[in-house]
Amino acid sequence: MVPSHHHTSVLYDAAIDALAVRPDGVYIDGTFGRGGHTAGLLERLGPTGRVIAFDKDPDACHAGWVRFARDPRLTLVHGGFETVGQWVREAGLEAQVDGLLLDLGVSSPQLDNAERGFSFMRAGPLDMRMDSSAGETAAEWLARADARTIADVLWRYGDERQSRRIAAAIVRQRETQPLQTTTELAQLIESIVRRSPGGSHPATRSFQAIRMHINGETDALESVLEQAMDVLADGGRLAVISFHSLEDRIVKRFMRGYAQPPLPPVPAAPRPPAELDIILRKLRPGPEEVASNPRARSATLRAAQRRRRR
Repeated sequence: MVPSHHHTSVLYDAAIDALAVRPDGVYIDGTFGRGGHTAGLLERLGPTGRVIAFDKDPDACHAGWVRFARDPRLTLVHGGFETVGQWVREAGLEAQVDGLLLDLGVSSPQLDNAERGFSFMRAGPLDMRMDSSAGETAAEWLARADARTIADVLWRYGDERQSRRIAAAIVRQRETQPLQTTTELAQLIESIVRRSPGGSHPATRSFQAIRMHINGETDALESVLEQAMDVLADGGRLAVISFHSLEDRIVKRFMRGYAQPPLPPVPAAPRPPAELDIILRKLRPGPEEVASNPRARSATLRAAQRRRRR
């Protein structure tokens, strides 16, 4: 069964506008999802324009190949956006991409599918892999990692104050029966973390942290940002939508670093020229979008433009 492509892309108009799409341009959607942003790019392109989209998720790729089968302007690649640089080089498109869009995090269809194991709200196997065809599942990692490693992940990616207690409980639990399902993990966390009135579910931060670790999300983000400097054409634009403060800090630091390079170690040496112009420092969704799409509440959009090479 082909998954539905009904999915609301966060900050849809703002992200497409930030790329300043040219009808004959070449654009990359690094996180295809269910094709919301890709469709927006295609709508603004002419017959000679081109979109290359990437996604690790086989389900997303299958849905996209069916949905856009008749549009020759789209190339959909089963792979993470950290492979963008290699793909572009092999395609002979280095320094010819007019825009790169990244919509980070997990998509609504992934959350809604219990079999993927991303959500504590639905009973399913403890998987959490973006690419369900490869790599270690969350259950496998939790069955082998030591308590300190688990605690570090929960603290770094989830800001979970009870990270050590949760990690210790996971290790104790697996001595009798390793965790296998989302509900088992959620219930264990609920027994440790108190739910505050009106607050989020106690397992929210831990599930997010484990997912980010299993998929190497911050490493992939740092990699693709550096690759963007070689991929983008002069005047090409980079737009990133993040949902996590750590990811937003990575994007912010990257853009600032290339917009205002650090002073050289030798005082007499000239400062290297800036390579980016920041065109959008921080855009958050408005109250109407948050009301219609609660997933948007933590989204942040930043954008920058590649300066002309010397």
